[in-house]
Formats: sequence, C-alpha cells, structure tokens
Amino acid sequence: MTQEKHRFESGFPKIGIRPTIDGRRKGVRESLEEQTMNMAKSVAALIGEHLRYPNGQPVECVIADSCIGGVAEAAACTDKFARERVGVSITVTPCWCYGTETMDMDPSIPKAVWGFNGTERPGAVYLAAVLSGYAQKGLPAFGIYGEEVQDSGDTSIPEDVKGKLLGFAKAGLVVAYMRGKAYLSMGSVSMGIAGSIVSDAFFQEYLGMRTEYVDMSEFVRRFEEEVYDGEEFARALAWVKENCPEGADNNPAQIQTSREQKDKDWETVVKMTMIARDLMVGNPRLAELGFGEEAMGHNAIVSGFQGQRQWTDHFPNGDFMETLLNSSFDWNGIRAPYTVATENDSLNGVAMLFGNLLTNTAQIFADVRTYWSPDSVERVTGHKLEGHAAGGILHLINSGSATLDGTGEQQLEGKPALKPHWEISEQEAADCLKATSWRPASVEYFRGGGYSSDYLTRGGMPMTMSRINLVKGIGPVLQIAEGYSIDLPEGVHDVLDKRTDPTWPTTWFAPILTGSGAFRSVYEVMDQWGANHGSISYGHIGADLITLASMLRIPVNMHNVAEEKLFRPRAWGLFGTSNAESADYRACDNFGPLYK
Repeated sequence: MTQEKHRFESGFPKIGIRPTIDGRRKGVRESLEEQTMNMAKSVAALIGEHLRYPNGQPVECVIADSCIGGVAEAAACTDKFARERVGVSITVTPCWCYGTETMDMDPSIPKAVWGFNGTERPGAVYLAAVLSGYAQKGLPAFGIYGEEVQDSGDTSIPEDVKGKLLGFAKAGLVVAYMRGKAYLSMGSVSMGIAGSIVSDAFFQEYLGMRTEYVDMSEFVRRFEEEVYDGEEFARALAWVKENCPEGADNNPAQIQTSREQKDKDWETVVKMTMIARDLMVGNPRLAELGFGEEAMGHNAIVSGFQGQRQWTDHFPNGDFMETLLNSSFDWNGIRAPYTVATENDSLNGVAMLFGNLLTNTAQIFADVRTYWSPDSVERVTGHKLEGHAAGGILHLINSGSATLDGTGEQQLEGKPALKPHWEISEQEAADCLKATSWRPASVEYFRGGGYSSDYLTRGGMPMTMSRINLVKGIGPVLQIAEGYSIDLPEGVHDVLDKRTDPTWPTTWFAPILTGSGAFRSVYEVMDQWGANHGSISYGHIGADLITLASMLRIPVNMHNVAEEKLFRPRAWGLFGTSNAESADYRACDNFGPLYK
C-alpha cells in the first residue's frame, strides 16, 4: 500500500439526498414520484460532476431508497445514511410535504432544503414550513429557492440554485470530514504566540476534532532509533540535492555554519519531514520495520510544529519540513498537500485547513508583516503603486515555511494559479522548485541552523486571506480579506524585501476595498487583523468560508464579500435582516457550538 493510499484509506463522508413528497395516496403522491426522484438524481449528478474529495475522486452521493412521505420513510432514510457514512444532508421536493414528519433530525449533520419554484405544486410552501420547523427545533438549515419559476416537467437546475447547492455541499463536506480527525501539536507554545496555546475545547466543540500532542523530543528519539524508512530517506535526500538548490548565506562570515554542518542539516531536515508526516498520518512501512505503534500515526488532518525556540536554538529549523509538507509534491511525486502550521499556531492552522478542504489546493502560511502605503513605497523606491495596489499593499512573509505552490508557477488558462494536485503537471511542479532557493537560516534567529525557502509569489492571482481568533467571552471568530497578489518591479521588490529578511518567501497582497468598515483602506485591514499570522488561499473563497463558519457557529467579524453572495442558514434572518454581521453574532451565540 502506498503512502497516499494509506493516508486516505478511511474514506470520505458522502452527501445524502432526501427526496420528500406529499404523503397522500390515491393520486397525489403517485403523480409526484418520478418528478421528486428526478430532482434527487439531478442534484447527485451535479455534485458528482463538480466536487472532488482531497484525493481527487468525485464526491459520492446516496439517495434515499424511496421518496419520503412521512416519519417511517424518514427513519428508514436515516438508517441508510448511517450505514453509508453520510455526513451532509440535502432535502429536495417539488411539492407540499408534511414538514416535521419528513425533516432530517440529526443535529450534527449540515442540512439544506431545495424547494422547487413551480406553480403546479407548492414546493415553496413546504420549504417555508420545514425551515420554520428547523428554526423552532434549534436545527439551523439552509433554504434553497430558485429566483425564476420553472415548469413542472423541467429537470434542469437553474444557475442560482446550482451555486447554492454546490456552496452548501462544499462547506458541509468540510464539516463532515473534520469530524473525528485530529490536530497534532508537535511541541507546545512558541514564543508566547497565543494561537499556539492549543484549545481542546475549541477543537472539540466547534470542529468535532481531537487534539493530539507529542513533545519535540520525539523527533530526536526517531532520529537516534532510526524510526523512519531508510530507503525512502536515501531517495529523498538524493531528490533534495537535485531539486532544492541552496541559496546564498546571508549570515555574517564569523557566524556562518561550516559546509560539513550544512550537509548534516540537509539530512536532518529531510528526516524531520518524513517523521512529521508519519506522526500525522502513520506509515505502513514502519510496521514492516518493527515499529507497529509508530506506524499508526495520530489521524491528524492538520498539525503544528512549535520549533522556536527550544528546538531551533539547538536543531535545524522546521522551515523545510513545513514547506514540503504544505506543498503538493515531494520526492514521492505529486500528491495532496498536508497542512502544517508554523510555530504551532493552531488557529491559523485551522484557517489553512478550511481553505485546503474547500479548494483542495495548498495554502500559504505567512506573517501579516507590514502595511506599505502608496506614499511610503514612493518615498523609499520612487515607484507609484497602481491598479489593485493603488491603495497600498501588505507584505506577507514568514521564515520560509510557505508552500512551494505559492510561487504561482502553476498555470490556469495561461495565468498563475494554485491548483488541486491532480491538475498539476510534472513541469509545473518542477517550475515551482526552480523558482525557489533554499537559504541557510538566519543564525541570529535560528541558532541551530537549517534552511528557509526563498521565493516571490507571482502577481495577478485572486487570493483570500483568512484567520481564526479566539476571544474570551465570545469564542472563535473568523476574519476574511479577498484580494490579489501583486507584481512589483524587480528593483522595487528588492528594496522593500531587504528591509526585512530577504531569505524568506514574499507575497505582496492587496485586499479589495469596499469603502466601509475594516475595508475603508488597506491600512484599516492591517490595523484590524486579529493576529500576526494569516492563511492565504488561491481564489476568492470568502463566500464559502462564511457558509462554513455559519455551519460551525463561528461568527465573521470582518469580510469584504458582496452581500448578495452570503449564504447562511435561513434562521439567521430571524435574528435581523438589516445588519447581517450583527445577526450572525446573535445566531451563533444562540445556537452555540455544533458539537457542544
């Protein structure tokens, strides 16, 4: 069994589709059976065509064995869904049905209802009635209702309905896939960073996840007892020497490490990468080598490495390990990225996980380091910012742990992009590697040495920056900023980059301004950002993040997503319709964490 097959062998949650129907026999139900079941089949086909699991396989749907006209058939559907590992529920109907008798009552499964907009039968009446029941019972559900009237024989799904079905399904699958998985904390708190104080309660009550812990001394034990695949290590080291060119050493000559030590550091960081992966998901090869317990792993879909300072004061830093794991390729070829948070910032790790599971693409971890105003850029470099950057830019940069996909060397319709791993070509992976140099770590920061990736993200890509923050008395809140990566003239970049640490990867980012709230200016975005880190995803995925947050009962404290794109459970409107942000807070507080 290959490593990737082992990683995903537990499978994925499915989407259950519930065709509900008017239960009255002797003509009413019989006339609706075919139309109702065809709606369910159409939704299943739509999802199977457009959505993919993290391994690239099409998302599977399960349809109830019969239309659901009453409580007995609803119960039979529930039993089937439990057997089939259904984690998301979509109810469809073209007609009136018996609301509380046909509804899905599982409190932990995200649920939506599509009521057909047609005049022959009152699908909209059932939709309103059942959503009222869901609100009354404290089970928030998403309502889907097409804007245009359709004929009863029309089996197509309107574009507005497609968008809501797919948006709900994507977010629902994230909720279902996270449940029962783990966050692996490799080490503890890094340099007093609050996000690395891993909150068991947050992971358990909001995400349905475990928190697992190992001390960083476990890496040393595995070094010394050779708890890793030696054959893979030899292959990996050869690949690294061929594909990871070492860049210039920026350290003063008197504190530079020797060539011999640099070579040893390469060996160490490659072993660290293998060990962190094996700690997260296990490795059947370890069992063959006599390490049965270690072969199991910690069932982790996201992890964090403390590194600073107890590790990095003595051992090579974790930059190479984090970068390679967060990338969509390594010495084993192209594969799904892992999600590893620098400095064990579990809250940024969760934002990375959200972005990864919604898009199936690698995520960039970065410090939200500096706001450069147009005047400051012009004063320092003589360059006038224009286009998306006209209002200023944010310098996103960290100590070399950002995914190599973040170079932007992959192509989508001839433009730079980050893509799901199954769409990445061998040439694109090679181009990402060629665009990166590995700089000996800044010894003043990292006394134990190591290597930091150094690259510049290509401009012109739509991107979304997000972050989870914990607030005492409220709990988790999510912030979102959609924008674009920015190209600067080479000389301008060099001047600005050298004012911080030029051995680290840089993404120049310009958020989209709306003229109000936190998005009055780029400065205001920087000023309102809740922590020192952010997760950056390819694409404008703010709407999907907001849908996901509402399922988990996490309010959104700032975003620049157009109001017409917001999609939350229908009950959110019962908390007020003129101020969606305020209603979101009240609804999340009222319904509470999904798993509490």
